[in-house]
Amino acid sequence: MNQTKYIFVTGGVTSSLGKGIIAASLAKLLQARGYRTTIQKFDPYINVDPGTLNPYEHGECYVTDDGAETDLDLGHYERFLNVPTSQANNVTTGRIYLSVIEKERRGEFLGKTVQVVPHITNEIKERMQLLGNSGDYDIVITEIGGTVGDIESLPYIESVRQLVWELGEHNGIVIHLTLVPYLAAAGELKTKPTQHSVKTLMESGIKADILVCRTEHEISEELRNKLALFCNVKREAVIQSIDASTIYEVPNLMLEEGLDVVALKKLDLPKKAAPDLKNWNTFLRRLKNPKHTVNIGLVGKYVEMQDCYKSILEAFIHAGAANETKVNVVSIHSEHIDASNISEKFSGLDAILVAPGFGERGIEGKIAAVQYARENKVPFFGICLGMQMAIIEYSRNILGYADANSTEMNEHTAHPVVNLMEEQKTVTDKGGTMRLGAWKCDIKKDSLAYKIYGKETISERHRHRYEYNSNYVAQLQNAGLIASGVNPDTGLVEIIEIENHPFFIGVQYHPEYKSTVANPHPIFVNFVAAAVQAKKK
Repeated sequence: MNQTKYIFVTGGVTSSLGKGIIAASLAKLLQARGYRTTIQKFDPYINVDPGTLNPYEHGECYVTDDGAETDLDLGHYERFLNVPTSQANNVTTGRIYLSVIEKERRGEFLGKTVQVVPHITNEIKERMQLLGNSGDYDIVITEIGGTVGDIESLPYIESVRQLVWELGEHNGIVIHLTLVPYLAAAGELKTKPTQHSVKTLMESGIKADILVCRTEHEISEELRNKLALFCNVKREAVIQSIDASTIYEVPNLMLEEGLDVVALKKLDLPKKAAPDLKNWNTFLRRLKNPKHTVNIGLVGKYVEMQDCYKSILEAFIHAGAANETKVNVVSIHSEHIDASNISEKFSGLDAILVAPGFGERGIEGKIAAVQYARENKVPFFGICLGMQMAIIEYSRNILGYADANSTEMNEHTAHPVVNLMEEQKTVTDKGGTMRLGAWKCDIKKDSLAYKIYGKETISERHRHRYEYNSNYVAQLQNAGLIASGVNPDTGLVEIIEIENHPFFIGVQYHPEYKSTVANPHPIFVNFVAAAVQAKKK
């Protein structure tokens, strides 16, 4: 292919319809047909990135190998395609405006009045084509955040209009995802919200090429014809997206609907071979036909909102399928754990995961959870803050340092077993100042970590400021808290574990970010296997 083709995915009527899943599913089908495909997300909020957002605001912050703090949809893209994303795959309004303002300050606009059109829209179009211009991809799918008609989304919609026109026929198409609600009182599906959404899109100068209709009920042939007529699309381009039991069914549903075939036709591209989904469907079959069931407690402080731990929950799905096991994740709020109720809250659990997070709220509950897992020989897995809580728990209850803590929670602790890195102590700007992205880790042989990974050097993604204080590593190691993984460049401890326990591991990084359908993360796979063994006893 000489020219990269572009697909833009917009949404209407309401948010959370699943643009990211539709984009990822289409990308999966195109990839399975042999096309080099990637996806990018353009978010309309003014934050430069989601790194400073509270998880309750925007769900989890996903991190790429190159250290970009991004929207959680990039996690879906990687989990479906098994291809790493980067800084270029996620752009926000804040980043666009910051770049334009910096150019204006440098005098790059030669004294011109800086305006939304053309300066902001030109910046957006340039970013939209970055991945396409790299020569690495045949097709670039761009998901536009928000819904049409939003004030925040207008510059993106205008940029799409311009770019589709500039690219020329068959080089850029628009897929519009909308809602066809079922009104119980009337006993029927209603097309009017979709009609209004398409009308709003057309008012911005964009004609939808393909209509994807989210629905809870089957859309009849009559309704499909009506949608095609009133929304000015071909009948074959009216695609039903019905509720599925798992997001991983959606590629097959879109295959049945012919979404990939219609998209390729409109892009004037050959269908090539039928999509090779053999491995994908093997995963689905194992997911839907488990031989075991385990209950794993997820101890965190954002448990009210599932999206806060999206990558962890998806990693459990991948690991569960690998073990032919249904993983029931039991959310436990760490603020509500204390000595009087911990046995009750943890009864019936086969394993315990202490989740990542920031700040002091709920940390005593996390420490209590670690102690319970350690003393009762319950398989334990601590991620980032979860590992740090394990260090604090061991220091308090094995070394006898009653006030051991992290300086994130208590700056005046006599035993700061978790502390800021020296270079972080003078930082006042919170955005993008953490240890981010992929870092190497050397693993000790004859350790649980080596048994899990099967190799001595790994690379994992980080997102944190505080570290295991090197001044305490030797003491804790002598007391039985083994540092089994260390960064070769900084000497910082990345993995801890203890002996004489069915499964006890803490990691400073975020393994959940690298778990995909094709490559379930080995720690999660082994953790679920340990939970299965624990249940059998």
